[in-house]
Amino acid sequence: MKQKMREILDAESRAIAQIPVTDGYAQAVEMIVQSHNRGGKLVTSGMGKCGQIAENIATTFCSTGIPAVFLHPSEAQHGDLGILQPNDVMLLLSNSGKTNEIVALVTLAKNLYPQLPIIVITGNKGSELAQHSDVCLHTGGAPEVCPLGLTPTTSTTMMTVMGDVLVVNTMLATGFTREEYAKRHHGGYLGVKSRQGCAAGSK
Repeated sequence: MKQKMREILDAESRAIAQIPVTDGYAQAVEMIVQSHNRGGKLVTSGMGKCGQIAENIATTFCSTGIPAVFLHPSEAQHGDLGILQPNDVMLLLSNSGKTNEIVALVTLAKNLYPQLPIIVITGNKGSELAQHSDVCLHTGGAPEVCPLGLTPTTSTTMMTVMGDVLVVNTMLATGFTREEYAKRHHGGYLGVKSRQGCAAGSK
């Protein structure tokens, strides 16, 4: 078990280290900041495990100054698409780049607002979804550590890290402060810690 654990940690570490570093990250951050400055929000989406990562990315953006919501791609076809507004930006996650519900969501969103910018995180940069994006962030396509090569494991780890890269760089771009964080995070240990930091900084 210890040996297998080390092999899994090593494999996922290598996959993260091999995520392509491209100009797409700067472009994506600029899109998110511009959308925010125009009064828009970030709308994330994904199906299955990718959806869970997309939801986590949205909540992290919310706590760091960028209003964001998760839009379930299936529910979008039954009225939830109405959450979209003209100044929003979308962040879509699909490892295969072929997820039917996500590909359909692009068409639905563009029919509603043709100029809506779309950022995609995918393991398949030649996919239909990637081709329809304004910015494609490629995971590098490392194989899953699952012994079947099927269960989303390595791919979701990489997507989580890529979401962190976007969040942190957006915070830097907007000059997001500890004081602003404290206003948005009142409960729990982090709420107490952020307010203590503000009090210390004001002395």
